[in-house]
Amino acid sequence: MRQQRIVIILLLLLGTVARGQDIHFSQFYETPLLRNPSLAGIFTGDYRVQTVFRDQWNSFTDAYRTGSLNAEVKWPVGNQNDYFTTALQVLYDKAGTAALTTTELLPAFNYHKSLNNDKPMFLSLGFMGGLVEKTLDLSKVTTNSQFNGTAYDPALPNGETILSPNVHYLDGSLGISFNTAFGAENVNSMYVGFAYHHLNRPKNSFYKNPAVELDPKIVLSAGVKIGVNDYSYFTLYADYSRQGPSTESIGGVLYSYKLGPDPDNYPYIFTLGTLLRWNDALIPVIKLEMYSFNLGLSYDVNVSRLNTVSNSRGGFELSLSYTGLLDRNRERTPAGFHDPRF
Repeated sequence: MRQQRIVIILLLLLGTVARGQDIHFSQFYETPLLRNPSLAGIFTGDYRVQTVFRDQWNSFTDAYRTGSLNAEVKWPVGNQNDYFTTALQVLYDKAGTAALTTTELLPAFNYHKSLNNDKPMFLSLGFMGGLVEKTLDLSKVTTNSQFNGTAYDPALPNGETILSPNVHYLDGSLGISFNTAFGAENVNSMYVGFAYHHLNRPKNSFYKNPAVELDPKIVLSAGVKIGVNDYSYFTLYADYSRQGPSTESIGGVLYSYKLGPDPDNYPYIFTLGTLLRWNDALIPVIKLEMYSFNLGLSYDVNVSRLNTVSNSRGGFELSLSYTGLLDRNRERTPAGFHDPRF
């Protein structure tokens, strides 16, 4: 019971204190829109659908379960090499005993301006904005006010002044990024980006306190893919974010190997790697790409001071994505060569 009360108090604080951190994933590269809306459309292909499911902290409390779904489609602009991307980000998160639930529905738009006629090189500007809902199950909230001196009494008032268990608000993000290909036959690629989230500083207090609002968040992102030979390559990812006094740094490297007799027409890619969330978790990653499908699995090995309670157990995460080419782009630019890609 004491452990449940602690978790509930923490959840209430997260719902009312403006200086909280946003939801995050260990496989952050599988949630590009949550990183930076200008990263929409920066992939090899014309359309992509990605989903990630995270299950965290089962080892010592009610789990935090988080799901993300995003979809992107790229469209050429006239006879130029410019593109724009339309996208949609859906997020669902349910946390702890009091079932603090967050649902986000965020459409996004990104314009890619070509900077080079001889190879992929783009400056991209993206915007994402939509509706966010947060709910709390007050029937599951227990406090010290409901202790009658000898036992817990659910008939007693909980002492909280929450006016409504539902909070709705509009939220918006803006980002800019640069991406290009380089090296022999442009086999390598990279991107860098900057994003500013919570442009409108939305108010999100369950107590309807107008002074409580979300701190803006800045995110710096980067990625580099470097070929080793015809069959293998390294991919490096990194993100740095700051929201109020809270910061997060995460990055790592993945090694991928193509399975099959022909490196230009391979059925599978097998990937192993490790990520590190600074002062928090070491994250081994395994991935398998099967034609257009990509399946990833990771696990957070907790290395923070919390590991005395968690026994180094953290979050399990599963990702699935599908990427495809459209016939219209095969006719215009064979294999979608001259477009934003990574």
